[in-house]
Parts: sequence; C-alpha cells; structure tokens
Amino acid sequence: MTVRLLTNIGRLWTGNDVCSNAAILVHNDRIAWVGRAADLPQSVPGVVDDIVDVDHVENLGGSLVTPGLIDAHTHPVYAGNRYAELAMRSGGSTVSAITAAGGGIGSTVTVTRGTDPWTLCNGVRERLRDWLLGGTTTVEAKTGYHLTRDGELADVRLLRELEKEPMMPRVHVTFLAAHVVPPEYFGRQRDYVEAVGSWCADAAAAGADSVDVYCDEGHFTTDEARWVLASGRNVGLLPRIHAGAHKRRGAVQLAAELGCASADLLYNTSDEDIALLGRYGVPAVVCPGTALQQGNLPPVRRMLAQGVTVALGSDHNPGHCGITSMSLVISLAVAAFGISVGDALRAATLGGATVLGAPDRGVLAPGRLADIVQWDADHEGAFAWGFGLKPRRVWRGGTPVQ
Repeated sequence: MTVRLLTNIGRLWTGNDVCSNAAILVHNDRIAWVGRAADLPQSVPGVVDDIVDVDHVENLGGSLVTPGLIDAHTHPVYAGNRYAELAMRSGGSTVSAITAAGGGIGSTVTVTRGTDPWTLCNGVRERLRDWLLGGTTTVEAKTGYHLTRDGELADVRLLRELEKEPMMPRVHVTFLAAHVVPPEYFGRQRDYVEAVGSWCADAAAAGADSVDVYCDEGHFTTDEARWVLASGRNVGLLPRIHAGAHKRRGAVQLAAELGCASADLLYNTSDEDIALLGRYGVPAVVCPGTALQQGNLPPVRRMLAQGVTVALGSDHNPGHCGITSMSLVISLAVAAFGISVGDALRAATLGGATVLGAPDRGVLAPGRLADIVQWDADHEGAFAWGFGLKPRRVWRGGTPVQ
C-alpha cells in the first residue's frame, strides 16, 4: 500500500472546476482526496490515520496540474513512413498522382506486412512512450495496416501486451480491419466486408475494445459499415465510425442509428449532422492536425453549442500527421477551431474518457484513477501559448513515470 500527497499545487484543473492552492492525496492507483490544501483532512479512513504518516510528500512548486490527457483517435501500428508522399501532397499533387507514385494507405500496408514483428513492436512501443512522456496517459489505438485476419489480430494482441509494460500509457484497442480493401480482395469488396465481420469475435477475444469502419468515398459504404459495426457490437465491441472525412455519405446518420460510441473526423459536417449527434448522444472526435492539413475544419463551436460531447484526437498516422503530443493538439484546437482553452482541455480529458467508455479517468476526483500531470506552467492559458506545453511530471495510476 502506497499513500502519496501532492501538495503546493498552484492551480488544479480537475476537469470539472478549478481550485487554487490545492492538494491531492493518492492511495495506491486511485485518488483518495482532492481539494484546497487548507481543507486537507488530518485523516482519511481506510487510507491514512494521520496525514503526517503518508509514504511520499511531493511539493509541486505552485504548478498547474490536470488529469492525464486522453488521445481519442490514433493509428500507431505501422512500419515505414510516407514522407515523400507528404512532400508531393504539399506541392499540390493529386491523389491519383500520389497513388501512381506508390503512395497511399496501400504503401503502408505493404511495408507493415513485410516488417518483422520485433521491429514493428519496437516502433509502436516508442510511439506509445512518447505519448506518455508528453502527458497523455490514455491512448485509443487502432489497427488497420495489415488487413488480414492474422495480422489484424496480432496487432490487437501487440497493443494489449505493450500496455502491460513499464512506461506505457493505458491503451484502448480499436479493431479497424475495415480501413480500406486490401489488394488481394480487389473487385471483391463485399467478400472482404463479410470477412471482417466474421473476424470481430476473434478481435474481441484477442482484447479489442472497439470496432471502427472508415465510411467514405474510396473506403466503405454505409451499408457495408452497418454490417461490420453490427457484427462487432454483437460480440461486445463499441462501434465507432470515420465519418465525413471527404464527403458526406450518410456516416453521421448511421452513427446516430447505431448509437455509435463516437463519430470521428467530421470535416464535412452539416447543421443537420450536428443536430443528429446531439439528439442521439453520439460524441464527436475531432483532430485539428489533420483537419488543418485537409484545409477543412469541422464546426466544433456549433457542435458544443448543440450539446454534442467533443473529444480530441491527434489522428497520428503515417500518411498525414505524426503528432504524439496532446498538449499540441489542445493548442491547435484553440487556434483552429476557435474554442476556449477550457473546452479544449475538457475535450482532451473528460471528453476522451466519455468516448472510450472509461468513467474512471479524465477527472481528478476521489475514486478515479490517479493519472495526473504537472505542467511547466501555472495556468491553463499556457496551452494556448505554448503549442506543445511540456509536462514537468506525469503519474500513471499514482506512480511517477518521469
């Protein structure tokens, strides 16, 4: 049993409110008490009989403290890079020209399939470590670059095993075999959709938490997405959907129909779509890094005004965005979406916890996981200024990781 007291917190952003001159009492991996330091009790039943007997006292020097950040949309299981493709795209090359030059998702599938498991695992491990050291204590991580039954299931198991290692964030594993149609299924898209649906039970058994489908032009139709998502939901996987990335194809309507755990990206979103998200309680996951690359920003302020729960994601992937810093994502969300720092922080903590179905995190309150970040600042406004604010210290389940 370990009892840890974090004190001299200049400004505590709990996820629900702000408290100055605060303290946090941690018992093992959970928060036992949080509030103003002046109100710290002399004893906490079942935790410590006398506050002077805590195992560790850490003076945080007047810093800003928040819950551990949550990245609600990532694609970290891949090998290789697509830097040449990114350079072509920045120079105005078309999708067809990039594909003709050997780029696109298919190029990552080829390289990932040809990479030995040890090398692939090491690459994913380094990315996940970067997230944690940057203050992100929970990462939603998708498969989707093997596109074979055995490869996709191996990716699920890889993520589940890496989570158990030291210096790793918590991982929410999403099964995204319905990313694109692999080359061996060319001309047989329906066969691939049926195959993916049949793999969902194995993905759940391997440790996946969610199932996702990229519903868009050049990917999968709403009918195909409905089949895969229903197959996943029937075996206990939370349904998610890539919606409105390029064109409006009914993905938001499908998310509302199925009660999806999230509708993601949403670059092309109408007022009608926003109303559906609000009415049916479907959270939106928005990713400012890739939205800026696409030059098409989702209407986040209108979403918030309509009562839509919003979460932030980096959309880390090899073809568009290499961000692993959620503090940078918060800065970009404030600048690009025109939302407040408070709304952006909430989207990167409580919003992410809601999207992932994880009520034990995202807020600093008694009984919640002690995933805590001390920042190199004394006010949350620094996120709007720092563009990649650095943490001074991170605790995952009450244990310091740096």
